[in-house]
Amino acid sequence: MPDKRRHRGAHPDDARLFAPDALETLRRAVQDYSWLLSNGYAAKSALKLVGDRFLLTQRQRMAVMRSSCGDEDLSRRTSKQISREALASKVLLLDGYNVLTTVEAALAGGVILIGRDGCYRDIAGLHGTYRRVEETLPAIELTGRCLSMFHVEQCWWYLDRPVSNSGRLKALLLAMAKKEKWNWEVKLVYSPDGVLVRAEETAATSDSEILNRSQTWFNLAREVIDQHVPEAWLIDLGKINVNE
Repeated sequence: MPDKRRHRGAHPDDARLFAPDALETLRRAVQDYSWLLSNGYAAKSALKLVGDRFLLTQRQRMAVMRSSCGDEDLSRRTSKQISREALASKVLLLDGYNVLTTVEAALAGGVILIGRDGCYRDIAGLHGTYRRVEETLPAIELTGRCLSMFHVEQCWWYLDRPVSNSGRLKALLLAMAKKEKWNWEVKLVYSPDGVLVRAEETAATSDSEILNRSQTWFNLAREVIDQHVPEAWLIDLGKINVNE
């Protein structure tokens, strides 16, 4: 069945699953899951344990997973995060789909999770296919405006070559860059993660594996949303203390 979605917005059940009276339970689940990760438990089994304890739906479990991290990972990520001021006259490497789909979701009214590490993430992520939606062009434009404001010298967008429509998105990004005179390059690679974790330049991403392994990273999606999408549906599950 073809994908006919025009927006990357909220799931029909999100108003109930992430209602104010559900958030305290979800925060407790993030606290427990993060504690288990901090103490060496396997991620998959720990998530099942926590999800079963709090009777979470699959979508709520995904939100808990994407909002959590262990203490060691949190410390590592915090030490490698750079400020917007540090981007001036530098090259920034963008985890393209990671940044773009998060901003698209925010513009479309989807749930945006604030994780324990301060990153903004949508719930679903990307699974093998990408479809342009009505928020795609505005998301690219707002991202470009932020990058220009931070005086980034050059941006390299990395897109997953195996994901369908990556070639079309590359053309769209380059067309926008040409129109706005932005110094962008777009690279189709089989594994952006592998490139970004080895690069000396700063990575813009909220992908946990890249955050843990890259030399430095920048919280770009959060900057774009905070500055340009004031109506975004932000769900903060990350304000916890796993030592309580």
